[in-house]
Amino acid sequence: MIRRILPCLALLVLLAPARAQQIEIKMATLAPESSPWYDVLARMGERWKAISGGKVKLTIFAGGVLGDEPDMVNKLRIRQVSAVALSGAGMSTIEPGVGALQIPMMFESYEELDYVRDRMAPTLEKMIEARGFLVLNWGDAGWVNFFTKTPVNRLDDLRKLRLFTWAGGNDELELWKTNHFKPVPLAATDILMGLKTGLIDAVPTTPLYALWNQIFGIAGYMSDVKWAPLVGATVVSKAVWERVPAAERDLMMQEARARGLEMRNSIRGMGDAAIKTMTQGQAGKRTAKLVVVHADDAALAEWRRQTEAAYPSIRGSIVPANLFDQARALRDEYRAKSGGRR
Repeated sequence: MIRRILPCLALLVLLAPARAQQIEIKMATLAPESSPWYDVLARMGERWKAISGGKVKLTIFAGGVLGDEPDMVNKLRIRQVSAVALSGAGMSTIEPGVGALQIPMMFESYEELDYVRDRMAPTLEKMIEARGFLVLNWGDAGWVNFFTKTPVNRLDDLRKLRLFTWAGGNDELELWKTNHFKPVPLAATDILMGLKTGLIDAVPTTPLYALWNQIFGIAGYMSDVKWAPLVGATVVSKAVWERVPAAERDLMMQEARARGLEMRNSIRGMGDAAIKTMTQGQAGKRTAKLVVVHADDAALAEWRRQTEAAYPSIRGSIVPANLFDQARALRDEYRAKSGGRR
């Protein structure tokens, strides 16, 4: 009997380390399961599983089931989840410096954004790492436009409406109020209900998000002014990441970076397609159609003038002054090289 038991005990001892190496990375995101963001994250998880020989499992909690982005960040900090895929709004609650990449009306093209982000990313990643997290990849979700219940051509039109703002952003809330807007702080998961009940009349969001969440069905007008790019990132707990063996960790990071580029490129092409779908309606269905409100040169100049007048209030209060200055200098550097607007 003893001779039979001893080999079994030895086998259990040998297997114990393998079981201990099993790592589940729980990731939260607002992206719904039907979205390309989710699809890319899911493919990344499958590749991680293959690279690690099954030792790393990515579990995705999609569609805001774990709450709004500030809720996700809190869960990340208390280790209820080990990773998050966030927009710039959520990223700014981890590191306010990320806000330098989405200053209103600072950028006019993806080329400008990419030039600035590529040069600022190493600094931002070090700042985020100092807070205990690692950036797996950077991405964006398109340009933020204002979706409204009534047409908005100028900022004074927007001032008449109850405007959604992210709950928890007190500095931004006060900035809107100071500039005579009517901000209503809500969780992103409450936007549709807020529109339906009349709590809000306007939502700054991307066309793709407005399509997937059917925001345009209630807020049926979209100003074509590019307010800001909505950047984002996928972030993981440094402590959890470092449990993965170094060789596999490097390959997994390469995979994450590659998927980030894939996501960025695919999303950009979908923005214009989303606008086309919303303005034309769906074939065979009697659905609401989006009306795009075009800002002429005079209106656009007024948007820019009033927005840039608020930069001193953004610099140092919402975005760290040194990073605000760096973003603007890099943008100007790009424009000087490319012959763009100055």
